[in-house]
Amino acid sequence: MSSSTPGTTGKKTKAATEAKAAAPRKATGTKAATKAKAAAPGKAPKAESHLAMVRRARRINRELAEVYPYAHPELDFRNPFELLVATVLSAQTTDLRVNQTTPALFAAYPTPEDMAAAVPEEMEEIIRPTGFFRAKTKSLMGLSAALRDEFGGEVPGRLDDLVKLPGVGRKTANVVLGNAFGVPGITVDTHFGRLVRRWKWTDEEDPVKVEAVVAGIFPKSEWTMLSHRVVFHGRRICHARKPACGACPIAPLCPSYGEGETDPEKARKLLKYEMGGYPGQRLSPPADYPGKPAPALGAE
Repeated sequence: MSSSTPGTTGKKTKAATEAKAAAPRKATGTKAATKAKAAAPGKAPKAESHLAMVRRARRINRELAEVYPYAHPELDFRNPFELLVATVLSAQTTDLRVNQTTPALFAAYPTPEDMAAAVPEEMEEIIRPTGFFRAKTKSLMGLSAALRDEFGGEVPGRLDDLVKLPGVGRKTANVVLGNAFGVPGITVDTHFGRLVRRWKWTDEEDPVKVEAVVAGIFPKSEWTMLSHRVVFHGRRICHARKPACGACPIAPLCPSYGEGETDPEKARKLLKYEMGGYPGQRLSPPADYPGKPAPALGAE
């Protein structure tokens, strides 16, 4: 005779159904997705302790590492100068548009010396597709002149030096340090800030304060890759207006589950880039990137 009490079977069946609805199917195909099937979408306890939050945050990072083992900076670059320029150009536009624009820019101005001596109107025309092209031209020519005059034409590898360059803030500096120099840094862009608030790691809005809080949750060795994983997730699944909750592999760990589409079939239609079977943002992605390279400018 079964030892189950009345109603137990029904509860288990309901829990299993909810877990199946929350787990992604072909969108991820990872161990993390398998784990998501094992538990219904959960919410952080209302009185979650700091220690519990840290443990949950670190688990989210581990799960994202399985979902995005190929996470990387989504700007095309071959050296620190190109990454610095591309990051400045990425303000108020997509990395895709920057990647489609920089080939012509770097062909015309391959070094800081070349860019500092550019004719402003000619550079403006090249970078026009990225928007705010006059202000960006001024910043690029200014930082290039500073690199030429103060750093021997080389991009410095220190945060204090980078943030003194025209148009370079802390976010841009951390991108360059983490990806061109291997110096750990947390990049707080709009995606990163949105997700860490949804996950209740912090309620801070100021990027510098967000960076400080998250830096206290994770070991320094994780900072750069954590930034990539969170941004990848924000661009592909956890969108600003309508998150694809029903296709999210970390749904059981998310206290904001349900803010977006929870139906698995409808949620999968919201997936972007390689998760949705579309091209990524880089024209020259890393060798292990599972998606399609982005098209060149004018070839969309």
